[in-house]
Amino acid sequence: MSFSLIPGQVLGSIYDLAPETLRSSGVTLVLADLDNTLVPYEEALPSPALTAWKEALEKNGVALFVVSNSRKSRRCPDFCAALGVGCVRHAGKPGVKGFREALEKSERQPSEALMVGDQIFTDILGANRAGIKTVLVKPIAWGKNPGRILRYAAETPFRLWGRLRMKRKERL
Repeated sequence: MSFSLIPGQVLGSIYDLAPETLRSSGVTLVLADLDNTLVPYEEALPSPALTAWKEALEKNGVALFVVSNSRKSRRCPDFCAALGVGCVRHAGKPGVKGFREALEKSERQPSEALMVGDQIFTDILGANRAGIKTVLVKPIAWGKNPGRILRYAAETPFRLWGRLRMKRKERL
């Protein structure tokens, strides 16, 4: 298990992940955080853009699966049912148990998966510990929660480090 707070990539949103590129790089499973990665907090249904992106993934042989720390009893399962994807809720990120459960349910290996999330200390750290490639995206909304705003601020150096890592790889 690798303890790293540095994302493999830093992008603006999930829509910057091209399904064709994912598949050609060997990714057959996109694990995604729900809140503030796929949709804003409290959004009950998938947007048409999210549904279209999920369908484009599927056309390219890439499955989408949600890994969420959500404690709300019906939020994650209901949203994922409407989107037509599997999920693990109460994932315990940054622990690896939720990631392993998602891989097992999807019948994939860590080398075939990519985790996309908006938080370094849960999504990125947990996926790195599980041996899964990572993409950090900009949070959809900062929200009203002061704790979340402080956490995002504390993540700034790691976001910058991830961007620097990407630029170095591009030059190689």
